[in-house]
Amino acid sequence: MSTENEGNAVPPAPSAPPVPVASPAASPQGSAPDGGSPTAPLPPVPQGSPAAPEQPPAPAAQAPAGPPQGAPDAQQPYGAPGAGAQQPYGTPGAHQAYGAPAADGSWPPPTGTPSYGDGGSGGDGAAWGSSYQQQPAPKPRNGRGGLVAAVLVAALVAGGLGGGIGYTLARDNDGSGSTTVSASDGAQIKRAPGTIANVASKALPSTVTIEAESTSGEGGTGTGFVFDTQGHIVTNNHVVADAVNGGKLTATFPNGRKYDAEVVGHAQGYDVAVIKLKNAPSDLKPLALGDSDKVAVGDETIAIGAPFGLSNTVTTGIISAKNRPVASSDGSSSSKASYMSALQTDASINPGNSGGPLLNAGGAVIGINSAIQSTGSGGGFGSGQSGSIGLGFAIPINQAKYVAQQLIKSGKPVYAKIGASVSLEDSTSGAKITDQGAAGSAAVESGGPADKAGLKPGDVITRLDDHVIDSGPTLIGEIWTHKPGDKVSVTYKRDGQEHTVDLTLGSRAGDS
Repeated sequence: MSTENEGNAVPPAPSAPPVPVASPAASPQGSAPDGGSPTAPLPPVPQGSPAAPEQPPAPAAQAPAGPPQGAPDAQQPYGAPGAGAQQPYGTPGAHQAYGAPAADGSWPPPTGTPSYGDGGSGGDGAAWGSSYQQQPAPKPRNGRGGLVAAVLVAALVAGGLGGGIGYTLARDNDGSGSTTVSASDGAQIKRAPGTIANVASKALPSTVTIEAESTSGEGGTGTGFVFDTQGHIVTNNHVVADAVNGGKLTATFPNGRKYDAEVVGHAQGYDVAVIKLKNAPSDLKPLALGDSDKVAVGDETIAIGAPFGLSNTVTTGIISAKNRPVASSDGSSSSKASYMSALQTDASINPGNSGGPLLNAGGAVIGINSAIQSTGSGGGFGSGQSGSIGLGFAIPINQAKYVAQQLIKSGKPVYAKIGASVSLEDSTSGAKITDQGAAGSAAVESGGPADKAGLKPGDVITRLDDHVIDSGPTLIGEIWTHKPGDKVSVTYKRDGQEHTVDLTLGSRAGDS
C-alpha cells in the first residue's frame, strides 16, 4: 500500500489488493516556496471586483457577479515535517513514502534488531508501501493574508448581489400581503449525543494545530490531541521532526490559546511522537481513547485536522479496511522507514491532517491519521500536492498508546523483534529470511527469538498468528503491533514444506 508524505514516490506495495502508486507530494500546513507546502493556492481575484459593497443594484436584471475562477476545491492530508510526512492534514510537508531499505535489502540492522531501511534510495529492496501524510515544509509568511484578501473580495461581491436582490424583492412584494415565518427558539435543531456535530463540539477543544520550525527556518504544520492532563500531546513523528534538534515548536488550540512546546520523545519507526506544552493550562481535557482491536469495517469515523493549514477541520467517513500494511518515509537520505498495520478510512484526509485523531461515532480516539494514497496528479492545489481520494490510513490507537507511554516514560521507543533479517523486496509469497544480515552480520541473531524457534536463512514466513504475511514490510508492521515479551505463532515454508512454531518476541530500544 503506497501513500504520500511529501511528494516522493513510493515503490508499489506488495499486498493485495494493490493500490495505484503515484509520486504524490503532500506538504504541511502553510504553503512553501519549494512546493512542499500543505496549503492550497490562493484563488485568483476576478478583474474589476469591487473593493467594497456597491449601492443596491436597481431591481432590473443586473447580472450577479460570479465567484472567482480557478479556486481550488479540495484539500490534502496531514502535513509532515521536512520533505514529506505522510500526506496528511494541513500539515508539515505532505507525507512521503519512507526511505528504501538497506542497500542489501536486509533487515534488521547489524545489531540483529528490526531495521527499517536506509531512507533515500529506491534500489533493490526499497521499502514498499505508502508515504507519510505530509511532513512540514517551509512556511510562507504571507500566504494566509492573500487567502483572506481573495475571500474578502468574493464576500463583497456576494454582499453587493445580496443587497440588490433584497431591494428588488422588497419593492416587488410591497403591499402584496406576503409574510415570512421565523422559527422560534424552541424549534431550533437539537444536536443529540452521538451526532457528528455533538462529537465534534466535544473533541475540537482537545485538539491542537502544531507548527514545527527547524533552526534554519524550515518547517510545516500538523495536528495533535491532548493525551493527559499534564500537557502531553500525541502526534506523528514526521510532524515534529524539524523541531527535534533545537527547532521551535508551538501548539494552538481552537480558542486561539497558543503555547510553546518541546519534544518529549519520538519514534520514527512507529511515526509517533509526544510533545509537552510549556506552562500547560490546568483545564486540559484529554480525549478518551477507544479500542482499535474492536473496530469493524463499516464503522463511522470522524477525522479532525488542519488540511492545508485550515485548522479545526472536521471530516467524516467509515472504516474501509483493517490491518492494511503501510510503509512510509519522509524521503530524505537519512530517513528510516515507518511501518504500520493501519486502519483504512475514506474520511477526507489531506496534508496537515497528520497527527490528528480519528474518532469513532462515540467520540473516542481509534487512530492517529498518518498517510494517504494519492493519484499524484497535483489535484489543482498548486505546489504539486494532490488531494484526498478517499484512501486514508491511521495508526491504530492501541499501538500508538503503548508507544506514547514508552516515550513519556523514557524518551525512547521500544520495538518488538524476532531477531531475523528479512527481505524488503516486493513479494506476494511471504517474508523471506535473507542469507545475510545488514553489514555482513548473521541473518538470524544468535540466541534470538527466531534462532530459538529454529528459523533459518531461506525460510519464508507466511503467517504471524492469524495474519497473512505477504512481504517483509508486512511482517515488520505486524510484529510492531505487539509488545516485547508477547508470544506469537509463526508459520513458514522450508523446502516446500510448511511448519508452525511459537516464539517469544524480543525487544530493541531506540531508533538507531
